[in-house]
This record gives sequence, structure tokens and C-alpha cells, in this order.
Amino acid sequence: MNLADEDPYLWLEDVLGERALAWVRERNAESQGLLTALPEYAPIREQLLAVLNSKERIAQVSRRGDHFYNLWRDDTHPRGLWRRTTLAEYRQSSPAWETVLDIDALAATESENWVWAGANALDSAPHRCLVSLSRGGADATVVREFDTTTKQFVAGGFTLPEAKSSVTWIDENTLYVGTDIGVGSLTDSGYPRIVQRWARGKPLASAVTVFEGDPTDVSVSVSVDLTPGHERTIFSRSLDFYHQQHFLLQGEKLMPFDLPSDASFSFWNHADSVSDTLLIELRSDWAVAGSTHVSGSLLATDALAYLAGDRQFTALFTPTDTRSLAGYSPTREHLIVNLLDNVASRLELWRRTPDGFAPRSIDAPFPGSLSVRSLNDPMRHDDPLAESYLLGYTDFLTPDSLFLGRTEADPGLGADPPALELLKARPALFDANGLRAEQRFATSADGTRVPYFIVWPRGAQADAENPTLLYGYGGFEISLNPWYPGGHGRAWFERGGVLVVANIRGGGEFGPTWHQAAIQQHKQRSYDDFIAVAEDLIAGGITSPRHLGIMGGSNGGLLVGAAFTQRPELFNAVVCQVPLLDMRRYHMLLAGASWMAEFGNPGVPEDWAHIARYSPYQNVAANKIYPEVLFTTSTRDDRVHPAHARKMAARMREQGHALLYYENIEGGHGGAADNAQRAHLQAMEFAYLWRQLGRAD
Repeated sequence: MNLADEDPYLWLEDVLGERALAWVRERNAESQGLLTALPEYAPIREQLLAVLNSKERIAQVSRRGDHFYNLWRDDTHPRGLWRRTTLAEYRQSSPAWETVLDIDALAATESENWVWAGANALDSAPHRCLVSLSRGGADATVVREFDTTTKQFVAGGFTLPEAKSSVTWIDENTLYVGTDIGVGSLTDSGYPRIVQRWARGKPLASAVTVFEGDPTDVSVSVSVDLTPGHERTIFSRSLDFYHQQHFLLQGEKLMPFDLPSDASFSFWNHADSVSDTLLIELRSDWAVAGSTHVSGSLLATDALAYLAGDRQFTALFTPTDTRSLAGYSPTREHLIVNLLDNVASRLELWRRTPDGFAPRSIDAPFPGSLSVRSLNDPMRHDDPLAESYLLGYTDFLTPDSLFLGRTEADPGLGADPPALELLKARPALFDANGLRAEQRFATSADGTRVPYFIVWPRGAQADAENPTLLYGYGGFEISLNPWYPGGHGRAWFERGGVLVVANIRGGGEFGPTWHQAAIQQHKQRSYDDFIAVAEDLIAGGITSPRHLGIMGGSNGGLLVGAAFTQRPELFNAVVCQVPLLDMRRYHMLLAGASWMAEFGNPGVPEDWAHIARYSPYQNVAANKIYPEVLFTTSTRDDRVHPAHARKMAARMREQGHALLYYENIEGGHGGAADNAQRAHLQAMEFAYLWRQLGRAD
């Protein structure tokens, strides 16, 4: 049997093919016609659009030089304003913002559907930026040099055509660049395979290749540290999603940088110091120099001593059964460690001293989610913000707040850090009076305790009739921490819906071991955990299969696809967003080859044997009864191929199953390119959920 006989829907993999797009338009017309006619759609769309366009939300900023930059979208600027202000202005309730680049005006002038994809500034001259613009929200971008002083694109400056490029400044006149320059320049995953050095004023074709990976690598990359006195260049090969090889540039030679291949690292230095610190985060146990450091630890050592062969470390964080490392952020002399304690954030503060590291604590809001961003500029000798940081907090019922914190340059080992200064607080987007959030645990098929959060609407009781939405992800070491769900508040909680967030294995809630317990041949454990949470909700009378729906996107789309094909009797609604579903061919579609460390290689019989047991596209059957599924995806998604959703919908239609399908032409992997598109998409999803799960009147 040839592949076309085995899979009659291969033609739907032709993203822009006439036949495929005609099929998409037909499905879109059917689904939009039904969903937009539901009574819930119009009011929910207006409520969601008001949330997305709210001018009272906190403008998140990043520091470049003396300015704080922000990308702002609202009803009058749907594509966004790239703008800046000063810290003194940002402290005000209504800061004065200076527009640097108007994306809507640029898109109109150039007749392009530009979506902002970021800006890469030169550390030694932060007015020089490489701006990335995406057509319709795709991962592939156009790169153009921009001057934030003149607020103009640089005439004759660095430009790259649309591709999944990586660019790194060497100096004002030189870049390292990885991009699509023809046959052999990309990996099997579609990312750069070579790094070239490119001089200003020269054609890209003249760029000199300085580093190469193999076609089977995920990608290659380079990082350049320009901190005075600590200049350093490191080239890296991503062997798979979790393993890398690193090489330190010494003169014109590349010297291997000895680290565990699955560890991540950073150098902590500043212009006033002659020494710097190497920070290493472990994904597996490391036996070295007579000691064993466990997976999930954060280690610190003197960088020069390490490069000379010293392997003695200070453990700044060691995980426990309930505590894991969520991240860290360095000021000039302190390291702020963000950790999860049963999926709630806490902060620890470590001060670098001549005698080692001294720990203290930071009194921060709890329980909920904390985010930390240091404001230190290591390039500056006289940085007034060297010991300052921004601290964000939120939970399911508390709107976002943003604080300015300071560690103090030399507080003394026993002193407490100064109190946090509240900079911004988002007004409530829904009435939380009478709502409550709690954490529970389900028991999975192998006996593992799996935590999940429940957000209860006002007056709800465990009467088995609550419309309940169960959300999950469970992959790539990504944690689902509490967030403030403004859209859910208006579209779901205020109408009597229960939200459940499952912290299943495959995620990062309890560190690398929690993730590694559900990858490759053990991936089914993610689905067992998710199903166990669903069964716990039903057993506890929180809801019943008639009123239980599930939602997930990307890897979470695979999660809900596996859940409804394995246990269809548990659910009455499935929202499957930008999903992976055809796991027989995922590694052949777009960036899919980069995920084989997570799922395995379907081309290897031993791997396919376990993938085949859960792959939704291969397991959906005509003789089973499934809930009506809503599939959503994007034509411009160049990360997870839209054919996953297309082919699954086509096969289920052929088998006689009821389903809905919507494919946004723009949007990339996020599914929408602006707030209006997102409000439309989400309103259709919520209208569908109320149609399927609402209480019987």
C-alpha cells in the first residue's frame, strides 16, 4: 500500500493549494455561519474585544539604554505602536509615550499585513536595532535595520528577506546571521544550519561561513557578550530540543565548552567587575569532581576557574518533591531566584560576595505567579538601576500588578531588602466577589498525584451540572501557572462556568523530572494524567460528562485529541487549537523534526510502536461516538502545519462524525494577528462551549 492509499488527505498538506483552500473556505463558512448565529457570540465578542483593547492594562516594558520600550495594541492601533518612555514617566498613572514606530501606518504605506515580531538592539549602541516583521503572524520574518534616534529604517542598512532567520550583532558594522540562502542552508527542522559573518555594505552572498551544524540538528546559533572586560562569543549546535554542543571562540579557533549537553547556562558579569560568574541549570543529574548535583539544580561558579578546569560549585537552588526552579534574574550583585512551590511562586535572593554567596528572602505576594525582570545594564559603569528589578504578580482572581524592587548595593548580610514600590495595578476585568480558587490532586493510572486548579463561579456547588472547561498542555517542560483570565471572567465565570487547569506530567511544574516522566515512550502518561483529572471532576460531583469540555493548543491540541479519541464518553465539547494530530508525519511537516526529542521518531519502528497507540489521526474510528469537536488553526502557522487539523477534520467528516472547523488565514501559531481576530476566534470558541455544555433549563 502506498502512502496516498494509506492517507487520502495528503492534498490538504498543500498549504496554499487551490483545492485545499477551497476546502478551508467551505468549512469556515459552515462553522462561522453556525457559531456567529448563536446568541452568546455577539455579546461575548464585544466583552472580549473590550478586554483585549483595554487601555487600563499594564504596559509591559523592556529596558534599552535610558528608555523603556513597549509594543501597544488597542482598537485604534490593532497592529501596534512601538513606543518608549522614561522610568520617571512610567511611574506616572498616565505616562507620556513617544512613538518610535507605528506598525499600522507602516503596513498601510507598504501594503503589507505586518505583525510585530521584536527588535534586537546592539548593546554598545542601543539605538541600532534589527526589527523583525512577520507577514500575518508567521514565525518567518523580514529583518530590517532601524535607528531609534531618527525613528527611521536605515537607508542601505542590514536587511533580510522573509525566513526563519537568526541575527546577532558583533559591532555596529558587522553581524552574525543564519538564514535561508538556498539548498543546504537549513536543517531538517527548517531553521538555520550555518552561521555567517556579514559586513555592512556588502551583499549577503559575500558573507563568510564561520560555523556549521548537521542537517539533523534543530538549529545553530551564536551569542555575543559585549560587556567591557568580559567580551565573549559562543557558538552552539542544538542537537535536539534539549541537547546542545557549545564552542567558545578564542582568537580564530573554536574550543569546545565542556558542559552537560542538556544543561543551560549564562554568564553573570558587569563592567565594574574583573570576575564573572557562570550559572548552570541542570536537566539531569551530574556527577562531577566527587559530587552529584541533581536534576533541576542551579549551580554557580567562577567562570574563569571553570574554563581552567575547576569543577567546584555553589548550589543556589536544589529541588525537592514540591519545589522546582522557574527562572532567575541577575542584578549587578544579586541573583533573584524564582521557584515554584506546589505551582505557586516564591522568590529567593542571593548576594555575590568575595567569600561566596549569601542568601536572603524577598517578601512578595503569595500564592500566585511572580515574574522578575532585572533592570541592570551590565554595559554601564554608573548604572543607577543596577540593583533594581520589575516584579509582576497575578493569580486567577487578582488582576496583574507590577512593582519596582531594589536589592540594595551593600545592605549587609542581615538586612532586609527595601519594600516593593507598586508601579501599576490593573483594574478588575470581572467581578470576583463570591468566586473562589482552589488546588486539588487527582490520582493518575500509575498512582502519581497530579495537581489541578479549580476556579469556581459565584454560587456554584458540586451538583454535577456545572459547565466546566478543563485546560491542559503537558509538554516541553512548560508550566501552567496561575494567571488572571480576564476573558474567561467575562465569557465564562460570570455566566456560571467552572475553569480547571491541569498541571500534568510533561510540563515543568515540578522540574525536569516531571517533564521527562512523560516524553517519548512515556508520552501516554500526559494523557493518563489529564483523563484522571477529568474523572476526578466527575467523581467529585463538580461536573458530569454532559457538562465537561476540554481545550488545548499546539501540544495541548495533541493532548485533547488523544483524550477525546481514547475516552470520548468523558466529554461533551473539545476545542482543539493549532494542534499536532497526525503523529505519523509530524516530523516531516514544517518544524516538526525539532520535536523528536519530545515524542520520538515515527520513522523508527520502536518509536512508532508507542506513538501509534495515541496518535489521534490514526486512532479516530467510524464505529465510535465522539463529542462534536471544534478544530481551529491558521493558514499562516509555519510552526505546526495546518494540515494536522485539516486532515483530522476531513477524516472525521468522512467517518460521519459531527465537527466544526475554522482556519484563520492570518495569525501564525497564535491563531490571530490582531485583537479583532482574536476576539472573533475566542467568541466562537466560547459560544460553542455554551452550546455544548450549558445547563439544561
